[in-house]
Amino acid sequence: MRSRWPAVLGAVLTLAMIAGLGHELLKSGLAGLSRSVPSDPRFYLCFAALYMSLPTGDYIIFRRLWGIPIGGLAALIKKRIANEVVFGYSGEAYFYAWARARAKMVAAPFGAVKDVSILSAIAGNAITLLMMAIALPLGHALMKPDQLRMLEGSGAIVFAISLPFLIFSKRVFSLPRGQLWWVFGIHCLRLLAGSVLIAFAWHFALPDVSIGMWLFLAAGRLLVSRLPLVPNKDLLFANFAIILIGQDQELSDLVAFTAALQLLVHVVLIVAFSLNGLVRRKFA
Repeated sequence: MRSRWPAVLGAVLTLAMIAGLGHELLKSGLAGLSRSVPSDPRFYLCFAALYMSLPTGDYIIFRRLWGIPIGGLAALIKKRIANEVVFGYSGEAYFYAWARARAKMVAAPFGAVKDVSILSAIAGNAITLLMMAIALPLGHALMKPDQLRMLEGSGAIVFAISLPFLIFSKRVFSLPRGQLWWVFGIHCLRLLAGSVLIAFAWHFALPDVSIGMWLFLAAGRLLVSRLPLVPNKDLLFANFAIILIGQDQELSDLVAFTAALQLLVHVVLIVAFSLNGLVRRKFA
């Protein structure tokens, strides 16, 4: 059992992913897919690039740290799906189990997985604070006083969460300082690329709205998604976007369709990975 626990944990988390995806798809995903479908193919190209931006960024990182093969990209996609449909950081547990099962390739994976995950959170917090500094002077007039206080309190919490990791960095991190800065830079580039890609995807779906406005809204989406005191992040972002650009029905349909399409891609990929695993075991 001691030697087989990575495979057992990976199988359990895969089953949890399948159950979570089925629940989400039946609960609200099918309703989102029934909304108006963008006709411009560039929307789907940008969406595909957006979907792959997170696992690709992780692959670039672990390719340099461990030299993982291209097959490791599938494990990183599963890592993303687990984090989104099972529970937070279950994806890191899955990827750690995947790496432990390949001990010949990765001798001590825990330190690197831990460092990369912490730096991802710190990069997200840093970009969030940067977006707050840019967005609040431009959008504070659109918010109520209680919303402004909520954003300021959330910003303080985001900063406070990151501070201990920076103060005690020598005790927290395992990788050399140069590699830590490189990993942090990759995470920041990935977050900025994701904001640009979602802005262009939405622009191709609703071309009447300028790309500049969509970039501003993409920054707001990234900001809202990481604020800890916001009870309903999607609702706050949708209300903010509708105030700025109007088109409430079209925008609501677009947001719902984008979320449902991401869920559908999760389902397709998990099914494909599972079938591929069965075929490989059968002919092994």
